[in-house]
Amino acid sequence: MLERTFIHVQGVGPKTEQRLWARGINTWQDFIDRGQGVLSPGIHRLMEQTLEASLKHRDDISFFNDRLSSGEMWRVFDAFKEKAVYLDIETTGYMQDGAEITVIGIYDGKTIQTFVNGINLEDFETAIADYDLVITFNGASFDLPFIRNCFPGISLPGGHIDLRFVLKKLGYTGGLKRIEKELEITRGIDIDGVDGFEAIRLWYAYQRGNKKALSTLIEYNNADIVNLHPLMEMGFREMKEKTLRGL
Repeated sequence: MLERTFIHVQGVGPKTEQRLWARGINTWQDFIDRGQGVLSPGIHRLMEQTLEASLKHRDDISFFNDRLSSGEMWRVFDAFKEKAVYLDIETTGYMQDGAEITVIGIYDGKTIQTFVNGINLEDFETAIADYDLVITFNGASFDLPFIRNCFPGISLPGGHIDLRFVLKKLGYTGGLKRIEKELEITRGIDIDGVDGFEAIRLWYAYQRGNKKALSTLIEYNNADIVNLHPLMEMGFREMKEKTLRGL
């Protein structure tokens, strides 16, 4: 899907992109080879320059992150999913001022890594450097700002897909737990019904010496990141089908 994308070119929107596809210009190379006369001369020159740069930067996700809107970043998923990681944080509150990160979980589709405040939270900065693409739910507003505040100067992956925007385009609204239930994605019995407020309570229970509370909090965080995986796969598949429908 990435190399079929033209809307990252300045001045090119979905209608122009659809028109190119309808003319059989399905990839960047197609346009470079035979796109002459399809667009106005000014747009053609800009398109050609941007697409040549796109081919040159094909493996640099930050190039596309800078040029695609949050709602269109889903297009990079298939090209970078081997270097993608699903992320979720737990905190002591919802406002950055005065609140702390308690747990960070990351999942690359195979392995879960958990970072706990007071135990190994500082190791997160090194671990996240292994990835090119981070996938969250509402991370643009919550998780990533918290992380940048907690780790000043951190280098996060060059690309970010916020699934909240993707799923909203597909008609799925509300919080992550609501969407999971709508799509019949289940959680373990021990954490069924646990939400963000309960996660805060579990952390403070752990601080008072309840070790089981930390285990439950980590299990809850694990479910958040693991369940993002099928949601991303489904979201990418449905958005691609919706975008290419009728061609």
